Amino acid sequence: MIEVLVVDDDTRVARVNAAYVEKVPGFHVAGEAHSAAEALSSLEALPGLDLVLMDHYLPDDTGLAVVREMRRRGHQTDVIMVTAARDVSTVQAAMRQGALQYLVKPFAFAGLRAKLEAYGELRRTLDGGGEAEQAEVDRIFGALSAPSEPGLPKGHSPTTAELVRRSLMNAEGALSAQEIAERTGVSRQTAQRYLKLLERTGRARLTLKYGDAGRPEHRYVWATRV
Repeated sequence: MIEVLVVDDDTRVARVNAAYVEKVPGFHVAGEAHSAAEALSSLEALPGLDLVLMDHYLPDDTGLAVVREMRRRGHQTDVIMVTAARDVSTVQAAMRQGALQYLVKPFAFAGLRAKLEAYGELRRTLDGGGEAEQAEVDRIFGALSAPSEPGLPKGHSPTTAELVRRSLMNAEGALSAQEIAERTGVSRQTAQRYLKLLERTGRARLTLKYGDAGRPEHRYVWATRV
C-alpha cells in the first residue's frame, strides 16, 4: 500500500480528499494535517509515508515552506500539490522544489484518481530497480503526464466507462470482452469498444491467450497489474 498524508487547512476538504484517496486501489491514508506544524509533526511520527498531498495555503505557513523544511530535515517523501494557488510563480516554485504533480482546486474525484494512478505506476516502475534504456527513461518521465480529467470520445457513456474500468481494476487477472460483458451487463461489442479505449489511453494492457487452434483470444488487464 502507498501511505498518504493529506494536508489541508480546511478539515472538511481534508476529509473529502482522504475519502477520495481511499477509493483508489493501492492507496491508504495514514493521517491528516491541517497546518504546517501538524504536517511536519506527522512526517516525524509516520516514518513510513510515501506521499504527501500538500495544500499551499496553511494557517501558519505555506505548503511550499513545508516542502522546503521537509527536504532540510532529510525527508524524501514524494509531494503532490493539491491547492487553489494557481499563479505561475507558485507552480514554478513547486516544480523547483520537487513536487511531482500539481492539482488545482476545485477538482473532481477523476482528477485526483488520475494523478494517484499515474503516481502508482511511477512507483512500480522505479521499484523495479536496475538500469534503464532510453525508452524506459522516457516511460518514467512520462508516467506522471496523465490528464487531470480523462475525457471520453463522442458516443461513449461515462457510466459505462466507469463500469468497465471498475470491473477490470477489481479483477484478479486478465479478462476477455465477454467476461467484462457478463460482469457489467453490457453487450460484448460494447465491452470490447470500452476495453480498446482503455488500452489506447494506457489504462489497460492487451494480452493474447493462445488456444489449440484459431485466432488468439484478446484479454485485457488493468495496466497497474502488469
